[in-house]
Amino acid sequence: MTKLLITLGLACAFTLPLSAQAQVAVQANPNQVALLASPDAQVAANKRLVYDFWREVFEGGHMDLADKYLTESYIQHNPNVPSGRAAFIDFFSKFTKPSPIAAQIKAPLVSIVGDGDMVVLSFVRQYDDPKDATKKYTTTWFDMFRIQDGKIAEHWDSALKK
Repeated sequence: MTKLLITLGLACAFTLPLSAQAQVAVQANPNQVALLASPDAQVAANKRLVYDFWREVFEGGHMDLADKYLTESYIQHNPNVPSGRAAFIDFFSKFTKPSPIAAQIKAPLVSIVGDGDMVVLSFVRQYDDPKDATKKYTTTWFDMFRIQDGKIAEHWDSALKK
């Protein structure tokens, strides 16, 4: 009987906390500059390239700077955006106009991961809870880039076709 009570007690101890805890909200990193560091100089340079592209071109709307960051044959894996630097410029010029370039990425940035020629940015995304319209929840959005000869050559994200 004692073994049964101990087993039930342990089962409750491990089960209740799992069912009682809510999602831990995704949080932005308050120190974006620290995210750019790497003991590998090339990885650090790749992270800085993607970071500056995001601030200046994507968020800042400075499509005139796209040739500084994107290869001419830039490959796009987002199903809503065409491949090629010229196509990128044409597509995003319809949605954005140049604005002052911020010192940091404006979107809530969680991390920057660099490995070889790949860089991944992750961001907080907040959505309405489909089960309760009065509540919101967070998740993480990822953008991944491949660097070639000092420019962004390829991009992936988790976008669905519109």
